Amino acid sequence: MKASELRTKDGTELQAELESLLKAQFNLRMQRATQQLTNTSQLGKVRRDIARVRTIMTENAGK
Repeated sequence: MKASELRTKDGTELQAELESLLKAQFNLRMQRATQQLTNTSQLGKVRRDIARVRTIMTENAGK
């Protein structure tokens, strides 16, 4: 997900995106804990996407 795509969304869409990413992160953590996760790089990608969404939300809050 690119930051330019996120900047076109409004606050409610960003909040929904954040919630879905947090659920995905939780599911990946549970898979890792039970040793079912084969592609561990997904965790890092989801964490970066969460950070991107939170950054855009903070930028929009300042406007």
